[in-house]
Amino acid sequence: MKTFSVFLVLFSFFFSSFFIHQEQDYVFFLHNRFVETHELNEPHPQYGLAEYNKIIKAFEDNGFNVISEKRKANVNVKDYALKVKKQIDSLLIKGVSANHITVIGTSKGGYIAQYVSTYAKNPDINFVFIACYNDRDIERFPDINFCGNILTIYEKTDPLGVSALKRKETSNCEIKNFKEIELNTGLKHGFQFKALKEWIEPSIKWAHRNYELN
Repeated sequence: MKTFSVFLVLFSFFFSSFFIHQEQDYVFFLHNRFVETHELNEPHPQYGLAEYNKIIKAFEDNGFNVISEKRKANVNVKDYALKVKKQIDSLLIKGVSANHITVIGTSKGGYIAQYVSTYAKNPDINFVFIACYNDRDIERFPDINFCGNILTIYEKTDPLGVSALKRKETSNCEIKNFKEIELNTGLKHGFQFKALKEWIEPSIKWAHRNYELN
């Protein structure tokens, strides 16, 4: 009887730990190109310091397990996207629900995120693409195919980011939820350098599966 009780306690512990692990929310944050090639204490000549650590903390403070790193300089976008896809696959194998996984990318990191969406081909994973679409991308990157729950965020004063509706129209994978947000901070491309609530708060809602952003 004592042996059975010990077994029951151990089973309950491992079952609970496994269940909690499955239900946790994960955010993959992919930063911009400038952070690749500069130290975090080096300011951009136009946009100032990249608030990478503040951005990570903002997601962690909202209960997310954040997976991120300061990438080495000039990484290949497609190769890095495949690396992230493998990390996502590992979570899925462990039983994490696909809609508890969100990939958020800014600028170059946003292009990496777009390729993660393309390679993963999973309509339940959440994606937030920030300051990373231009109409000529249809010709420059014809192999990108949006797939998943897609939120795009772009800045009205940023010449490097516009509405990605054309990309949505050319994509043939299932997109269960799609929304776009146009900001008007006046910060041009520098808005995504900062831990601004204007883009972080809707990203958090999207990662929490609040696809209406209310």
